[in-house]
Amino acid sequence: MRRCVIAMAGVAVGAGLLSGCGAIDLPLAAVQLGADGKPHALIRPCGDDRVQGLSLTGTKAKDGSGPNLSGWHVPDTVRPGNAGFPLFSPLTDWHARPSGTQTPVADYTYQLGFMKGESNYEYSVTLTFRTADLAKLKPGQVWADDRAMSLGEFEKLAEDSC
Repeated sequence: MRRCVIAMAGVAVGAGLLSGCGAIDLPLAAVQLGADGKPHALIRPCGDDRVQGLSLTGTKAKDGSGPNLSGWHVPDTVRPGNAGFPLFSPLTDWHARPSGTQTPVADYTYQLGFMKGESNYEYSVTLTFRTADLAKLKPGQVWADDRAMSLGEFEKLAEDSC
């Protein structure tokens, strides 16, 4: 009986090693309020990585699920580098396609996200926030990793995560 339990444990460990891992979620996106008082996105993919699925999704559901009622998506892979832009105005050469309202809606949950757009899909990025989170930011702060922090803390967090 003991050999059977040991053999089964060995099979489970072996299967886990052979199956590989899914993409890990990294804190490589932030939102801050610009000098104009409007939200601005910051994305920091690792190195010169191509990304895919770059999008902003605004939904009525608190968990961010459901149809996109306020946001945009980029249909192709892009190599954005370290980019910052008004939240509802992604860079024009990305050819983003708008969805619904193009201004923040107080009752919506937003998700800004992307994933590594190369063959191994090592990481994904999902930043979830509401307008109430942004309203709490002090000057020089960003919303990242589900909390307010300084811009410098975010840059270090993103750099250390890659």
